[in-house]
Amino acid sequence: MKRRDFSLACGAALAGTALVQTPAMAQIKPPQAGTDYVVLKNPAPVEAPTGKVEVVEFFWYSCPHCNSFEPMFDAWSRRVPKDVVVHRVPIAFRDDFAPQQRLFYALEAMGLLDKLHSKVYAAIHIEKQNLSKTDEIADWVAKQGVDKTKFLAQYNSFTVVTKVSRATQLQNAYQIEGVPTLGVAGRFWTDGAMAGSMERALQVVEFLVMQVRSGH
Repeated sequence: MKRRDFSLACGAALAGTALVQTPAMAQIKPPQAGTDYVVLKNPAPVEAPTGKVEVVEFFWYSCPHCNSFEPMFDAWSRRVPKDVVVHRVPIAFRDDFAPQQRLFYALEAMGLLDKLHSKVYAAIHIEKQNLSKTDEIADWVAKQGVDKTKFLAQYNSFTVVTKVSRATQLQNAYQIEGVPTLGVAGRFWTDGAMAGSMERALQVVEFLVMQVRSGH
């Protein structure tokens, strides 16, 4: 979903990849800069330690395209090699996106992402619940068996507020225009529009990871 579409949408399969170049991949024209992915003029910050390659998924819980991509990305992220570090980063193209950013980081702080991340998507896109405001979010989390008081303490904590600010800074550093978007090593990004599909976007990410590994 592109940035220009959010004002209209607010409120409202998996290919086997292994991050290694197979003979079939070698016969296909490699992804091209400017066509299949963007090269950043100014590198974005990375959190991955030296020797690791960072892959970032920029997403928004209320985005239907992110919801569709989530099962594919989740399975892919669970089998990446040890030298690849995967981060999810909730975006905020507008100030009213911030509550869902805080939701993500509060769940992360409480160790509940594995349990509730996909359920947030389901609540919004299948159950048609409105999780755009703090009260609605807190009530939904409580229905999942989470202590509401403890959740709100994390939600409003300095740590979560700081992570929200950094997430927005990173989104701006990558200069992304929509979600889902995949960033690589603070140097590149791709999405379904450029790659042709999110499935192929993951293949482009794999190509870029190999380029970073080789020092290109």
